[in-house]
Amino acid sequence: LALVIGDVVGHDLTAAAGMAQLHGILRSLAWDHNGPPGAVVDRLDDAMPAITTVPMATLVLALLEGDPHTGPWTLRWTSAGHPPPFLLTRDGQAQYLEAGQGLLLGVPPGTGGSRPSAAQSLPPGSTLLLYTDGLIEIPGSDLDTGLARLRHHALALAHEPLDTLCDRLPARMPPGSTDDVALLALRLPSS
Repeated sequence: LALVIGDVVGHDLTAAAGMAQLHGILRSLAWDHNGPPGAVVDRLDDAMPAITTVPMATLVLALLEGDPHTGPWTLRWTSAGHPPPFLLTRDGQAQYLEAGQGLLLGVPPGTGGSRPSAAQSLPPGSTLLLYTDGLIEIPGSDLDTGLARLRHHALALAHEPLDTLCDRLPARMPPGSTDDVALLALRLPSS
């Protein structure tokens, strides 16, 4: 299972079309390449200027490995300048998965080397959240404050059904963001 969330520069139809192009290319590359997520996103970064008009973008590519019903599960991911994945466990623990951070897509070649990948075991019943910066960034507030708010509100909703968590979490975040908000959530079986 592959999970992807991303954001391109811009807020118009051109930006939306560019994100759709990147999605299609990434889907093909992920299907064709069995290497670590960082290597897949490196290939996307290499192809991006030749195939799209997108100047810069962020994204997280996460691959879930293990039996879909019984586990154990391992998450392998990379981030191209995107906010970190957020993991909530059944026992009330919460952590940002900050490893695997690399440069944005579209940064000039030769500035970063190979994109990093990271891996972590996911416990039964845990919830993984991928989101865009519009959920956590509010003008006049710093990123750490936005991440702390997300942690607080997500923990309060951690035991809710997944659709309820997805509906209520954005509503609990302070208004004022001028950016698009997207939220992707995955909950693993409890046993």
